[in-house]
Amino acid sequence: MKKQLLLRYGTVCQFEGFVTKGCFRLFTIDHEGNENVLYFAAKDWWVTDIDSFTNQTPAFLSIQALEDSEVLLVNKSDKELLYERMPKVEKLFRIMTQKTLVSLQRRLIRNHSLTAEERYQHFISTYPEIAQKLTNLQIAAYLGITHEFVSKIRKKISKGQ
Repeated sequence: MKKQLLLRYGTVCQFEGFVTKGCFRLFTIDHEGNENVLYFAAKDWWVTDIDSFTNQTPAFLSIQALEDSEVLLVNKSDKELLYERMPKVEKLFRIMTQKTLVSLQRRLIRNHSLTAEERYQHFISTYPEIAQKLTNLQIAAYLGITHEFVSKIRKKISKGQ
């Protein structure tokens, strides 16, 4: 359901999830109360707090549905059993983990080398189906800028400048 938390900060993540419908945000809230979005997970994406799930420690992230969503969950023991019984599943998860790491590395590089406007343009051109579902506030929390600046960028783009 929309706005429902799949994971709450401070609890141990007991799942890895595959999104079959909808969209989730993975986020933290800093000491000043500002939301910081790590990523959005839409249909056919995986969703988890990998640190909490792997190490069985309290989560640093919260995961919330942005719309009515469906997700298939696998717990740690079932995942390990799959690895044991089906080595191809372990290979699949290794490849997915590598792709995720590459994606996060590229995002870090963009955050350090592109302007806020360039990061916004990259986000909306790379993930148009996700961008359409989000508010300026949610995009700003992902890009690390203010929602007012997102509004300014959108206005500039709509004027064709």
